[in-house]
Amino acid sequence: MSEPLYDAVLFDRDGTLVVDVPYNGDPELVRLMPGAEEAVGRLRAAGLRLGVVTNQSGLARGRFTADQMDAVNHRVDELLGPFDTWQVCPHDDTAGCPCRKPAPGMVLAAAAALGTTPGRCVVVGDIGRDMEAALAAGATGILVPTDVTLAAEVAAGPHRAADLPAAAGLILSRRALLTPAARPARPRTVLAVRSDSAGDVLVTGPAIRALKAGADRVVLLCGPRGRSAAELLPGVDEIVEWRLPWIDPEPGPVAADDMRALTERLRATGADEAVVFTSFHQSALPLALLLRTAGVGRITAISEDYPGSLLDVRHRVPQGLPEAERALSVAAAAGFSLAEGDDGGLKVTAPRMTGGGHLVVHPGASCEARSAPPENLRRIVAALAAEGHRVLVTGGPGERQLAALVAGTAGTDAGPMSLADLATLLSGAACLIVANTGPAHLAAAVGTPVISLYAPTVPYGQWGPYRVPAVRLGDPAAPCRDTRATRCPVPGHPCLATVEPRDVLKAVRRIGVTAPHPQEKVAVA
Repeated sequence: MSEPLYDAVLFDRDGTLVVDVPYNGDPELVRLMPGAEEAVGRLRAAGLRLGVVTNQSGLARGRFTADQMDAVNHRVDELLGPFDTWQVCPHDDTAGCPCRKPAPGMVLAAAAALGTTPGRCVVVGDIGRDMEAALAAGATGILVPTDVTLAAEVAAGPHRAADLPAAAGLILSRRALLTPAARPARPRTVLAVRSDSAGDVLVTGPAIRALKAGADRVVLLCGPRGRSAAELLPGVDEIVEWRLPWIDPEPGPVAADDMRALTERLRATGADEAVVFTSFHQSALPLALLLRTAGVGRITAISEDYPGSLLDVRHRVPQGLPEAERALSVAAAAGFSLAEGDDGGLKVTAPRMTGGGHLVVHPGASCEARSAPPENLRRIVAALAAEGHRVLVTGGPGERQLAALVAGTAGTDAGPMSLADLATLLSGAACLIVANTGPAHLAAAVGTPVISLYAPTVPYGQWGPYRVPAVRLGDPAAPCRDTRATRCPVPGHPCLATVEPRDVLKAVRRIGVTAPHPQEKVAVA
């Protein structure tokens, strides 16, 4: 069986574990937040390692001494049991240090001290800086708002809980969803289904690896939009490409001859069972009917609708799970788990680039509502180049003019390339600047940090870059929030039109990317 989803939980101190007393140097003033003892006890009992990551600028400001700060931290240990690591930033905002949240330094240091990776850590905090530090490190963030949490911080929180016990429950329930159910004997052939876009196929990759770990052979049924991504997934032995009209965003009619041909093609795979992966707004039941007709003996899928005898394993999940975990939970419900040592991250088989250090800007998106205005991106490319970065601009087959426009004279149009070639290019990049679209997941699959220009039409915690250092830019509370709009419903595209070059420069620095060839600084808008 694979390792659990998380190894460690890292708490902010003031306002999260203990009541915030500004610049507190007196252990007698330490009071626990409601539910802190219960939450910490549950997580510790579950075998998770626990740490604290806390900004303490009062030391730099002379508001308390190092001994007083240590005494306060010792009191927290007395009340909650000793934490496995304490990471403290003693600097103020003027220091420009890499440890003060929202910088990721303390999260990175805590993960190293606990013998794990940031991707296997959860950061629990009460303000936006805590969540930004988690994302910049590649960790999961859970916001527990208080009276001082700003509305914009609540809107941007990747995951939220009402209080600390609820946060602990969320962490433990997400782990439990990936515990494999008992299953019959090892199947010879499993048919995996993800008939969707390239990004959707990429985030299903960990679940497909889980199927491969428990079966002799995996056949993947995908649509034409996801074929190029399917070809990059480890664990896939055969690909069947077929357009499903109940999934495709521009569906044709349901033709009887086509359905008969698909049924026979499914029968020809020789699959003992099928696991159908869908997004939350899609139904697995039409395909389940064809799979039954094709003689597939065991079928697993998520279904809110009553499936009758169409499904053997009817799975349900809470809303808001990251798509990769949502898919993994379906595989677990069918009785499959990741191989020992598989960390559950996104992966592809494309060759890696040696050298690199360039930045990549990908201006296109799968739908208009998620695209940043091209002129803004052109200014961003110019600002990055002025900072001394080499900037390559990429685009899909229908985006050549867009890529050339955004590259301008400051960047380099990387030219047409396959998805595999893009994966190789991204593997050598210092980071990718991109909207919520397939290349963001491709970057995560090769371990490249992402500056995410994220329109909030779908939840960031569900669709943001998975387990890779990231910075989210854009207005998380824009009127298009959670509308799933494909065309921007608000004049002026305010969620992304407000992202300025200086915001991107700051984001690039936050994840530790510095210009390899710094030039004389010029003013940027």
